[in-house]
Amino acid sequence: MQYLAKVNNKARPAGAKLQLLARQLSDYSWELVEAEKIVETVEPLAFGEGSLVLLTLGNHSQIIGVEDATDWVLEIVSQYLSQGITPEFLQQEAERAEQWRQSLTLKDQDVRRRALETAARRDEIQELEKRLRLEREELERREAELQSHNETPK
Repeated sequence: MQYLAKVNNKARPAGAKLQLLARQLSDYSWELVEAEKIVETVEPLAFGEGSLVLLTLGNHSQIIGVEDATDWVLEIVSQYLSQGITPEFLQQEAERAEQWRQSLTLKDQDVRRRALETAARRDEIQELEKRLRLEREELERREAELQSHNETPK
């Protein structure tokens, strides 16, 4: 797992202490490390006190790699902060997306309601057509009876 850490040598003769500041959850998702967590190295690091580093930890907090975070931080500044993407902007966009989602949900519910109403009306029309057909057949039958009754000799 990858972490953003701060080098904290504090005049140690060998090795260094790294204070974990944030951890990567996914490619573009990080979270701050709440409690102060320190990882110690056995070997000294080529980074000065207070330097920010990207730290890769394996199982049981073993250090797999340490690299300078300067380029990474500058890339974040270049990609996001130079374009005005602030936490407030992201919050507004998230709220806008949620409003859009809710609007689409309401529209979808309306479309479903209308589809149900249309189906119910179609069923009513089919039932009316069936009754009309039966009534017409009944009228035609009665007309035939009347004609046959009138044609019979008296």
